[in-house]
Amino acid sequence: MRNKIPEISTPLPTLSLDVLSAWEWPQPPFARRHMMAPIDAAVQACRVETPTGAPVDGQLVQFDAEASVLRFRIGPGGEPLALPFSKFRRLTLTTPWPLARRAPDAPIERVPTAAQERGYRVELIAGGHLSGRTMGYVLQNGGVFLFAPLDDGAAVERVFVPEDGCKAVHFGKSAEEHAAERWIATPAELFAALDAQLRAPVKPLGEALVDLGFITRGTLDRTLRDQAKDSARPLGEEMVAAGLLDRADLRTGLAHKMGYPLVDLSRFPLDPDVARKLSQRALVEHNAYPLMQDGNRLIVAIDDLVRVPKLQALQALAGLNIVPVLASRGRIALALAALPQRLGNDRWADNVPLHLKSLVTTPGGLRSL
Repeated sequence: MRNKIPEISTPLPTLSLDVLSAWEWPQPPFARRHMMAPIDAAVQACRVETPTGAPVDGQLVQFDAEASVLRFRIGPGGEPLALPFSKFRRLTLTTPWPLARRAPDAPIERVPTAAQERGYRVELIAGGHLSGRTMGYVLQNGGVFLFAPLDDGAAVERVFVPEDGCKAVHFGKSAEEHAAERWIATPAELFAALDAQLRAPVKPLGEALVDLGFITRGTLDRTLRDQAKDSARPLGEEMVAAGLLDRADLRTGLAHKMGYPLVDLSRFPLDPDVARKLSQRALVEHNAYPLMQDGNRLIVAIDDLVRVPKLQALQALAGLNIVPVLASRGRIALALAALPQRLGNDRWADNVPLHLKSLVTTPGGLRSL
């Protein structure tokens, strides 16, 4: 598979698995899920697409990843047929697999649904392509496993594409990444947004969360429908309770709803001299990054307005008026971890927590970019 699928420019949560003696269908690469039974524990309803694209419904009796063959039968009680991976182009288990509802005391999923769901396109050696949407992928010897979202992400459909007929796989951008493209990337845009902040209309919270890329449009529509049946909780609290959002992201959404500008630190020019305006220890403690100085204003990127009062307490030290804007917590952490190199002072690395340093080198280490 490594020779047929090129490097993917948009990373997804990925899991590489060795062949196990008791093979199991791979878990989706995110935590909020049901555990799946071993594939040989029960017959699975499925659909197989022939190399020409003709769909054949039947039952998956066994999936032998090591031998690159599956055992498939068309009707109940029929004799299973051995079908090599080279003889079909896509296998779909047609029984929906609902995502588990988060327990009240369970940790929030580090990579939200909006960051995982995206389009895919498989270029076939025989010509043509396969396309759809997936919530992450799992790569094994023999093929790629995809997880097609159903019911606006409330469930997934398991899909397998064998490598034998696959020339290349491409993944599109997630809702979160599309949202980031609309974020501020230049000083001129940031000045304009700050000037417009007082005149900006108050957004509905759901629209603010979609703008931020924290949720997909489908997730918002589904939650609003569910909320209409039981409106005891506000929308944000409903999403937190359902595990779709953590409380820090909810606070960021409320801040954006109020008109605070959004800055993409991956594209915004970062000036290390401006970063010196506040102590390095304060930046790490408050997960904040100074972006620009405008007269007596110091524009500082933060991910949570709860941090503002403590930052404003530093005004006397800086001799400047702190003006908060919003940025992704992951991008702020990356900028802070890279600051010693920008300052030419590696000694500051001693003041950076180890979990921030690891974000620079650990693939998938960021919850949100």
